[in-house]
Amino acid sequence: MSYRSSLSAVLAEVVAPAAEVTVREGRFPRAAVTALGRSGLLGLTVSPEFGGGGLGPAEAADVVARTARVCPATAVVLTSHFAAVAAIESRGGSWVRGEIAAGRHLAGLALNEGGPGEQGAEVPHGMSCSVATRFADVVALRGRKRRVVASGEADSYLWSSRPLAGPDGLTLWVVPAQAPDLFVPARPGGGGPSGSATSTLCADPVLVPADVMLGRDGGGFDILLRTVRPWLLELGAAIGDDVGPGADVLGPGADVSGSGADVLGLRGEDLALGSGRRPADSLAAT
Repeated sequence: MSYRSSLSAVLAEVVAPAAEVTVREGRFPRAAVTALGRSGLLGLTVSPEFGGGGLGPAEAADVVARTARVCPATAVVLTSHFAAVAAIESRGGSWVRGEIAAGRHLAGLALNEGGPGEQGAEVPHGMSCSVATRFADVVALRGRKRRVVASGEADSYLWSSRPLAGPDGLTLWVVPAQAPDLFVPARPGGGGPSGSATSTLCADPVLVPADVMLGRDGGGFDILLRTVRPWLLELGAAIGDDVGPGADVLGPGADVSGSGADVLGLRGEDLALGSGRRPADSLAAT
């Protein structure tokens, strides 16, 4: 069965019947994500070596565009997932790729640290105010990410931080959702289509194995520019201006005009903290 046939079945049988409840009640489309996984669509872009579909951004954008016409929340979740998977495919390990291909793993992006009303010094382009500290084979990540899609719902997050070896540059990590002290705060924030679980995500700190680093220390900005950004731009264009019946229930501050990257709080030109973004003043504030 082609991916288009699989998608048509999932949209008709699972996504469409639940779309109204997803929008009205802001309920995360868990059944849709599960069905997309079982049909092979979450693993659409994973290499066949690991059991995936081996397809590229054009096919992923087709999936996002068709889904957006039925359920905007599910489309934005897929946009975040496919962009994160692109980075994992370029540098990640075999285990997580196999889990994604098997439909058991939803990935997400935790890159955006900007937000209105924040205090603090400006962060230069391509840097982060999240901190990583290594203790033997364990790394402590501390920071706060805003407008994270599938916050508290994904199985892992592509997380950005300052490098271990110095203040300049960016390092990426694939942080497991079950890591202790990775949490959505009591006042979670918002944005994104209703039901997309778009929220703040905090690490206060989170301890992860050192080997969840994606690529080399300090090399994360190159991965974002060369891999994540092009995928986000193509996937975001697939969502377009018309995000379907949930457009009128977008959370405060959400902007879906022109690009799904805007829905994620990650425009192509200022991905991962462009000039003028400000760091969070403390983990206690939301």
